[in-house]
Amino acid sequence: MTAHEVPRALMVEGFRARRSFGFGGLSKGATITAALVLLAEGVIGTQAPLTLLVTLPLTGLVLALAAARRHGMSALGYYWAKASWRRAARIEATSFRRLLLPHPYALDLPGVGASSTLIQAHDPTTGKSVGVVHDRQTERMTISTLLAPGGSLMAPTGSVQSSLRTWSSVLDAMSTDEMIRGASVTIQITPGAGDALGDDVKSRQDPNAPALAKQLVAELVRTTPRATASVASWMSVTVDPTAAANPPADLAERVAEAIRVVDSLDLSGTGTDIERRATDVDLRRLVRAAYDPDVFNARDADFEELSWPECGPQAADDGWEEYAHDGGVSVSYVLREMPRRPIAYSVLLPLLAPGKFQRRITLAYRVLDPYEGEAVLEREISNAHQREQATAEVKGRSKWTQKADTQRAERAAAQMAGGSQVADWTLMVTVTARSTADLPAARQEIERAMKSTRGIRMRPAYGAQAAVFAAGLPLGYNPLVKD
Repeated sequence: MTAHEVPRALMVEGFRARRSFGFGGLSKGATITAALVLLAEGVIGTQAPLTLLVTLPLTGLVLALAAARRHGMSALGYYWAKASWRRAARIEATSFRRLLLPHPYALDLPGVGASSTLIQAHDPTTGKSVGVVHDRQTERMTISTLLAPGGSLMAPTGSVQSSLRTWSSVLDAMSTDEMIRGASVTIQITPGAGDALGDDVKSRQDPNAPALAKQLVAELVRTTPRATASVASWMSVTVDPTAAANPPADLAERVAEAIRVVDSLDLSGTGTDIERRATDVDLRRLVRAAYDPDVFNARDADFEELSWPECGPQAADDGWEEYAHDGGVSVSYVLREMPRRPIAYSVLLPLLAPGKFQRRITLAYRVLDPYEGEAVLEREISNAHQREQATAEVKGRSKWTQKADTQRAERAAAQMAGGSQVADWTLMVTVTARSTADLPAARQEIERAMKSTRGIRMRPAYGAQAAVFAAGLPLGYNPLVKD
């Protein structure tokens, strides 16, 4: 694949990670904690000086780990997560086995999906059924919309710019609706077309067609699944109906309120076509096929009788860098850093290209309301200036990278003052191999695709493979939505 020329007008920028102000590479919270600990050690040391021989080296080691970086995170956080995962693995908390037990929730989905349940609702505006995922713990509702994204590489520059502006309007609508807590867009590429292709061809085949034509079509149906890929894309919106001015009284009213809120989002003009709201059968297919890719192209009748817990795995093991489940082994990656330079709007194209293994690419985001966004940007500007001043006092001048970071924060504030929105977002990628033997090839394939983006840096989801795997499914879990 050759790189295509992208006009300057279609380059995007403004990506910036939040950075608090602290001493020596520490965050603000870590700096305050370190100061309090050292103060306490000093007070204790006045009474028992020998304790300083133990406490000071230990404190220095912890602070060094907190300031050091490993895989884009603090070394202290990395090793703490690894120790926590090992402790959970020793007590078998990372293993899931679906057994028939007399416990009311013994057959729930594993991990972050345990509190979810599927509701088949009726949408009066369309007269069709809608699948609603209800979180029993938080009372939030998640509704998914099946999309049919159109290609834009050959589209005129004006059309692409119009789509970007329309999508910005959608984000603006999300920021002002207090009931919308978060959203995610997922594109899943599954190799092979399977039985669904054969059913579609059979339903449209003319029984009076020549024998040669029938033979040719049958041969194509037989060989095509090994040379094509099925693409499924959907947008999931998480709604909190209890945040309404007049909170709904019962479950039925909460479901109706969630559908009304999602229907108010107009995606027309964003460069994608809306197929329909995902039904309960669609959601069962997407979730079950993630754990067992072989059934993705099965017939709808195979999913109609499945209960929501049966869509999950029969068995699963959450490893440090992989997630083993019914139909194979998956590896998930999370965003580590975005490029600081402008990038093309088509930067994710290498990740979206079909490969040998099933992959899911998920953009999860939470749009901040205008007041919260303004407060965040003002705080980021203050932190950036404080880092510059602290470095200048120690070294005589601030670093050029610090100056550039301050300029990016100020530019973001200026853009928000002009009507732009501030959003917390992340990128997650999951690739699934059918067996452990294929896992190295799957890793190599997805890592090559990530490198082809030329700037987007990602890392494995260490110790959180099951959670990131579930975040790419319409289960109602969004890692950016906090309680």
